[in-house]
Amino acid sequence: MASVVAGVSRLVCGATAVWQCDPRAVRQRIYFANHTSHLDFIAIWSALPPALRAAVRPVAGSDYWAKGRLRPYLARRVFDAVLIDRPRPGTATAATASASIQRMAEEMGGRRSLIVFPEGTRTVDGQVGPFKSGLYHLARLRRDVELVPVYLENLNRILPKGEMLPVPMLSRVVFGPPFPVLEDEEKHEFLARARAAVLGLHGGQ
Repeated sequence: MASVVAGVSRLVCGATAVWQCDPRAVRQRIYFANHTSHLDFIAIWSALPPALRAAVRPVAGSDYWAKGRLRPYLARRVFDAVLIDRPRPGTATAATASASIQRMAEEMGGRRSLIVFPEGTRTVDGQVGPFKSGLYHLARLRRDVELVPVYLENLNRILPKGEMLPVPMLSRVVFGPPFPVLEDEEKHEFLARARAAVLGLHGGQ
């Protein structure tokens, strides 16, 4: 089933994978990317080599992926996604955010990698919004793993926010070089640098 879903995703998204890091590396990673579509984590997951794909878990909102019949099946049985309860606007607290980050770190265990979207929500215009603090805290909790920036190109046109059916067209998934975590770096500096690393992959060869 995983191979079928990956094949359908590549057909719909027409995604070309561009690697600026080793695609065969077995080290645990946190792939962090811009977020414009519900197809985003599927595009990244499908672009991974099959040997890596089985060990990579997308992080996704349970408010979308736990509804209906097909989405929960895909999330749990195919992608083995880490489903996070996202608080309603205006109800988020530091405690709930910390619990979500702690859970992500624990779900990685000793061999799994994650796909995360630091913006926290999809953008409407395709622009990369500010990164929220979750990536910073996750990187501090899991200093043993490698961070890899990813830029998704054209996914917002294939399945725009608010639309239900994708429009097949070409896209790209650009995996950047490993992103270093610097000691004693302030949170805002880390997040600005991480966002710049994703933006720097736009148009990258």
